Formats: sequence, C-alpha cells, structure tokens
Amino acid sequence: MEMRSRTSCHTNQSAYMRGGVMISVFINTPSCLLQFALSPQTRRTVPFSRFFHFPSKVSQNKSANMSRKFFVGGNWKMNGDKKSLGELIQTLNSGKVDSNVEVVCGTPSIYLDFARSKLDAKFGVAAQNCYKVPKGAFTGEISPAMIKDCGVNWVILGHSERRHVFGESDELIGQKTAHALESGLGVIACIGEKLDEREGGITEKVVFAQTKVIADNVKDWSKVVLAYEPVWAIGTGKTASPQQAQEVHEKLREWLKTNVSEAVANSVRIIYGGSVTGGTCKELASQKDVDGFLVGGASLKPEFIDIINAKA
Repeated sequence: MEMRSRTSCHTNQSAYMRGGVMISVFINTPSCLLQFALSPQTRRTVPFSRFFHFPSKVSQNKSANMSRKFFVGGNWKMNGDKKSLGELIQTLNSGKVDSNVEVVCGTPSIYLDFARSKLDAKFGVAAQNCYKVPKGAFTGEISPAMIKDCGVNWVILGHSERRHVFGESDELIGQKTAHALESGLGVIACIGEKLDEREGGITEKVVFAQTKVIADNVKDWSKVVLAYEPVWAIGTGKTASPQQAQEVHEKLREWLKTNVSEAVANSVRIIYGGSVTGGTCKELASQKDVDGFLVGGASLKPEFIDIINAKA
C-alpha cells in the first residue's frame, strides 16, 4: 500500500491507494498520531485497520436493525364492549410497558373515540379498515378523515379477513393505502399466504405480489408498517416457527432493497402476526428481521403486556 500524508494541526487528510484507487481520508486526530500511523515503519508492522475503521455491511445491517423501533399492534377485531374493553384499557394503562416499544391498539370502529379517550397517550389507536375516498354514498364504510376526527392516527389495511372473508382485492387495498397515507394516517399493511400456497411452494410469489401493490401506492415509507401474517397461522393456534418468520421477513427486506430502495429496506418495520402469545413472543422477537407483532386474540388478555415487553 502506497500512502502519502497531508496533515494539519486539527483536521488531517491522507490519501492512499486501496485496490488501485486513490482515496482521500479526513481524520480529526492529533498530527503526531497520524504521522505515527502513516510512517513507513508503522505501515510495515501495524495493520492499517488499527487506526482507520471501514464499516462492514454486517455492522451497517446491525445498526439498521437497532434503529427500527419495535412495534406491537393489538387487533381487537370484532370483540368487546365498553365494559370489557374498559377493563382491558385499565390493565394496559396500569401495566409496566417497555418505553422503547411503539404500541397501537386496533379498535372496532364504533369504539375508536372511546378507546382514544381512555387509553394513555403513550398508546396509539388504529382503525381496522377504511375506504378509498373521503366521503360519499358508501354504506357501512368509514373514511380516513373520520378516523382522524376521532383523534386516531393509524389504520390496519389488507388483513387476511378483509381479503378472504370480504373479498378485498390487492388493487382495492392499494387504493385504500394510497388514500389513507395522503390523509395523514399511518398504515399497518398486512400480507400473507394461505396454507395451500405455502404447501405449494409459492409463499414468496404471493407475498411479493401483495407487497408490490402496496409499494406502488406508498410515497412516505416512514408512515408504513408491514405485517406478515401467514393466513394458516391466524386464529388457528399454529404459529410460524421463528425460523419460518425470519426467512420470509428477510426475503421481504431483500425485495424492498431491490424494488424500492436500500434505505427503505433498512428502515421499514416488518412485524409478524399469527397466533402470537406470551409463550412464543420472545423467541420470535429475537429474530433480526422481526420488528414486532400484530397480535389478535392475545391482545384482549393481560398477557398482551408480556408480548409488548418481549424485547425487554
């Protein structure tokens, strides 16, 4: 390695050959140390890495993982009344919850205002669905504007029950996603394969297609959380193994890197849903690409606090 040094008393610049390319390095270090590091004697006996650190891809990926705030959503679905939900809210408000976790409770639409007024401010609230336009003759639907009017800032879209029970298409879910984001809501966007699709070996094909329609309608990814929920594990008591969850999450992150950007791939939170319980949450949370959970039945029980604290 050939090297030459241009030093000053404060900020030092050195240029050196690495792989045939001249690289300039600016180093804020005392001149005497730099001169020692760059001296011919030192270069022959001391590895250059002792003085200068070039971040590896592994360390960059680890930093990206650490920068993604753990996210736990509770999807209450069509459950509860003011009495039972009030008791649940009281349990959450009085529970010891990890402050490094973002928690959002998905409430039946008729109880959005009730939940927002009763839950501590440290908890977010989400609607479980919304429509693709601000208002109109759409009986039974609610709009992002109505959701925001209740003081609520999140919505769950594309859940498998919306897809497979109510027949929502990828296209409609994409349109809903676009309008919700334009209206200022955060979106928990759900994707996931059915059992026959997993057994048929097309899990990646299915979740990539679902993700593409969502990605085509997103401008600001800081407002989006992706929820991978294998349909065969929702409400069945079956849970994808930590390795199965990690495998799909990692593939999704690779897809985002290739089709959106590396920055989005590193920053977007990908959470897991599918019969998550207090007994399964810790091992799932230990996977490097699992950034949280979307919890169904267990979010209606006191163990939801244990799930929130899975990383603690």
